[in-house]
Amino acid sequence: MDDQPLDFIREAAGETALSGDAGAGFTADGVQPAAAGCHGGVELSRAAARAAGNDEVMDRLERDYPKGPHDQPQSMCPAFGSLRVGLRMRRVGTILSGSACCVYGLTFTSHFYGAKRSVGYVPFSSETLVTGKLYEDIVEAVHLMADPGRFDALIVTNLCVPTASGVPLKMLPKEIDGVRIIGIDVPGFGVPTHAEAKDVLSGAMLSYARQEAEAGPVQRPRAGLKDKPTVTLVGEMFPADPVVIGNMLDPMGLAVGPSIPVREWRDLYGALDCAAVAAIHPFYTATFREFTAAGRPIVGSAPIGLDGTDAWLSAIGHRCGVPQARIDQTRNAMRGAISAGLAANRIKGRITLSGYEGSELLVGRLLVELGADLRYVGTACPKTPYNTEDAEWLAAKGVIVRFRASLEQDLAAFAEFKPDLAIGTTPVVQKAKEAGTPALYFTNLISARPLMGPAGPGSLPSVINTAIANKPRFDAMNAFFEGVGTGDAAGIWEDVPQDRSAFRRKYAAKTNQSRNAVENGDSVGC
Repeated sequence: MDDQPLDFIREAAGETALSGDAGAGFTADGVQPAAAGCHGGVELSRAAARAAGNDEVMDRLERDYPKGPHDQPQSMCPAFGSLRVGLRMRRVGTILSGSACCVYGLTFTSHFYGAKRSVGYVPFSSETLVTGKLYEDIVEAVHLMADPGRFDALIVTNLCVPTASGVPLKMLPKEIDGVRIIGIDVPGFGVPTHAEAKDVLSGAMLSYARQEAEAGPVQRPRAGLKDKPTVTLVGEMFPADPVVIGNMLDPMGLAVGPSIPVREWRDLYGALDCAAVAAIHPFYTATFREFTAAGRPIVGSAPIGLDGTDAWLSAIGHRCGVPQARIDQTRNAMRGAISAGLAANRIKGRITLSGYEGSELLVGRLLVELGADLRYVGTACPKTPYNTEDAEWLAAKGVIVRFRASLEQDLAAFAEFKPDLAIGTTPVVQKAKEAGTPALYFTNLISARPLMGPAGPGSLPSVINTAIANKPRFDAMNAFFEGVGTGDAAGIWEDVPQDRSAFRRKYAAKTNQSRNAVENGDSVGC
């Protein structure tokens, strides 16, 4: 593997000065950091993190991932996203620092999704947390794992409690025996979704790789260099989508480069060495910042459906300096192929759509062009400059779009529009099926399909039309089980269960009183 210089950086970025107290115990306000974190309330955790010296971390997270009215994650722990990115990379090790219950849940879920690697874990007690010994334990763990024969990089992740306690990962050495050390904070009170946590890690790795490229020759991508200018795709897609996009770009003299998130460290250099960046998923704010620093233009939206593909090819072509005649030739060919696919594959039915992957608006555009009566699109991700075009296109078609949508808003849309099919997250699907409405889980059944270019129109109609056609089965099941009861009365009983709602209200009031005491800081202990 030859090293090669990449002369694509406009200016060398200066080194960031490191500061902070590695032995932080109690915050300046006298708050014990261990009382913050997962169970101490969002605002208390944010305040504790700032009081412990993590102002820089919190400022960056708040700037990169603006919150909405519902800023607490309503899906899985956000660190799942960054953990999965690291576990999929070759020669990259992972160390987690957080509560044991959190680490157990994260590693269990990651292995459930196919990860076949060990994850390093640095436990802590109240004593090691408040005396600063936890940071020393992390440093020791990093030195123990930094084996250049096994790893190109080590990723150290602070979860909620270490971030709230001010554990200063920025003070870790940048490398040990040639192994790069990447420290990131991914607290649930600072990163709203697991999708955005992928950006936290991708942006940190790109920043490191960009500085390496500025300093001198770097490794070639494993697949070698392309003989054409490349377009870097940002966002996790179905494996066939980059191939389809590559086929669309080829007549314009362009090729697809490595996708972000990458599968190997050296791919970061190939991703940076591109002619343009395609923001397929629009919420990778930290990642786009690194590409901007490298002087790379960024194009929003995606080659989705007829209008989307046409506009995207035109934008990419102009950004890459492709002659207009070649752009128009490719656009005309794709318009013909996609128009034929849309004519041959139609969807009939009213649909509501929601999810937390970041591709919800793209799927919504395709559904509309396929003929679906789409009424609502909710995404847990924020509005950015790179999905504005998609939002405006959907709004012009009469579709309600909600950014940072909450579960409550998704369920309200389902109740209001009474769709023939609800596409959404697990609780939305559950609610719809309880109501006798067909429903599909967005992540596994919709977004995990080829969606781009000519492949898109043929991938969705069959699964959606089949699901809508299952409505009579839901009606039959509801009729069969009618009368068995719901809630406390669910099931078959010899005697009708007595209503205990008064006791439930009394118990709920006591629970709320205790919860408020914890959040107000009146309660002491775990």
